[in-house]
Amino acid sequence: MFVNRFHIDDEVKAITSQFPNHQPRPIIGITANMGSKGNELALGYTRSIELAGGIPLIIPITDNRVLLTALLDRIDGLVLSGGGDVNPLFAGVDPIPQLHAITPERDYAELLLVRLAYDRNIPILGICRGMQVLAMALGGSVHQDIGVALGDAATVKHSQDAPRYVSTHSVSAEAGSLIARLMGERFAVNSFHHQAVDQSGPHLHITARSADGVAEAMESTERKSIIGVQWHPECYATEGDRTMSPLFRHFVEQCESFRTVRRLHRDIYTLDSHCDTPMFYGRGANLAARHPDVRVDMHTMTAGGLDAAIMVAYLPQGERSDEALAEATLRADNLLQQIRSQVKATAGVTLAYSAKNLFGAKAAGQKAIMMGIENGYALGRDLSNVARFRRQGVVYLTLCHNGDNDLCDSARRSNREHGGLSAFGRQVVSEMNRVGMMVDLSHASEETFYDTVALSTQPVVCSHSSARALCNHPRNLTDDQLRTLAAAGGVAQCTFYHGFLSDSGEATIDDAVRHIMHMIDVAGIDHVGIGSDFDGDGGVIGLQTPADYLVLTQRLMAEGLTAKHLRRLWAGNFIRVMSRVQYAGLKQSRHSDDDDNDNDSDAADILNE
Repeated sequence: MFVNRFHIDDEVKAITSQFPNHQPRPIIGITANMGSKGNELALGYTRSIELAGGIPLIIPITDNRVLLTALLDRIDGLVLSGGGDVNPLFAGVDPIPQLHAITPERDYAELLLVRLAYDRNIPILGICRGMQVLAMALGGSVHQDIGVALGDAATVKHSQDAPRYVSTHSVSAEAGSLIARLMGERFAVNSFHHQAVDQSGPHLHITARSADGVAEAMESTERKSIIGVQWHPECYATEGDRTMSPLFRHFVEQCESFRTVRRLHRDIYTLDSHCDTPMFYGRGANLAARHPDVRVDMHTMTAGGLDAAIMVAYLPQGERSDEALAEATLRADNLLQQIRSQVKATAGVTLAYSAKNLFGAKAAGQKAIMMGIENGYALGRDLSNVARFRRQGVVYLTLCHNGDNDLCDSARRSNREHGGLSAFGRQVVSEMNRVGMMVDLSHASEETFYDTVALSTQPVVCSHSSARALCNHPRNLTDDQLRTLAAAGGVAQCTFYHGFLSDSGEATIDDAVRHIMHMIDVAGIDHVGIGSDFDGDGGVIGLQTPADYLVLTQRLMAEGLTAKHLRRLWAGNFIRVMSRVQYAGLKQSRHSDDDDNDNDSDAADILNE
């Protein structure tokens, strides 16, 4: 409670008597309501956040998009406060006579905030009207008036006459839901509304209802930190009632976790070793803008704190006639040129070829794109293409895709024509070692895998593979392969294609975490990384784009990984292997078109990064 303090000098003295040792708190943005003088907010909102350990910050009603997006970069959580009715026109529906006063300026701002905060994985708590805004913004719908919608089925008074801090009706929560864990499966609430959520939409589900079926709570279907409640939990705090404290404490804890992870991603280097996004560059997509069919772009990379992505020139396995092989090489050249063109045309991103480039980009506040080739089919039968592609900046070559090629046998659609590496494949691996290009064994058969590890003088990588012990798919790595890879100094990059994470049903972020932790248990923390396969069918529930990488880090921290572990997992292990391979190539060939890597001293710097 507020205390009368008239001796400000004494207060200053108390504050400055010693250097403060308090821990930083998460900043929680709370949307303002529209009052008679403009922006206003009931005291209960800020008091509840303050008591739960957060710093409340009131977000004014504004239609300034620059201001709203800038705010999202500075807050660690978003509370949507209660208030007037939502304008149904935002959902494409005409108003009914029972609709009350609306504030369209506020509707626009909050609907926009929800969509953007959702994309950034910022924790969201919607209260009363705020729960309805959540539903509308994320594909659901709202009853304009409960009485009209339910008719005779409306048996609960949802707009009480009792004081706001008094509970007046009961709520039943779904067993196992977040709200049940926080408040119990049956509890009492207050009620001040005549609108309510009708359909929650695809991203949310209703987890609590009143006796007459009105939606009282709503949670994310995608493991995001999003919750909506129809009652007004903030009203209890001003009367000293802590009944609703568990809800606010949980929310502020989620905001603190988000703040910690976002700061961690700013400090460490993060790299995704395999994205197939260039496939879409000839179909109207570009690196700078969101596209409905594309998962990786500057927006999602920024939202998820991803510093770098390796974008590959992907070639499906085709015929192996001379004409088809020549066409495959040309296709790879064209895709690499498209990557370069996209980077050149996009602000805030640079093309990188080495660890030195990567860390330099981050220091300059830029994202980095590296280039790879998926499928040695791109080489044709011309060994000189290895050095030529390396001079273009290609950092790794995946020896094969689905189906055997002239280099090796594949894990899928294979006739085992070579019994592992072919004679030409052996030449290719040796040449890749010589020029400093990483050998990627994702998609390779087990025979190819063991042949290559035995032959290569440098560590190898699997840029996008998961654990066969958890999902019995031939594209995944057995525990023996993981141990062999680690013993040779290599790294396996866990991928997020649902068919590689789960033997049955739709995979989720839970499955991705299980695979990562299993791979760490088997291979060791120094030999595992992240290679999503986004835009090549990668993406599961809760882990759809790089924007979800902050959530992934939260989950991994909950599994016990420290900042030191995460630094290795997110990029350190892959960069170590890449740097060693590049350094060895420079020592042997002294050839590179990367101006930063044209002498041994720069190569030594790479290994020290």
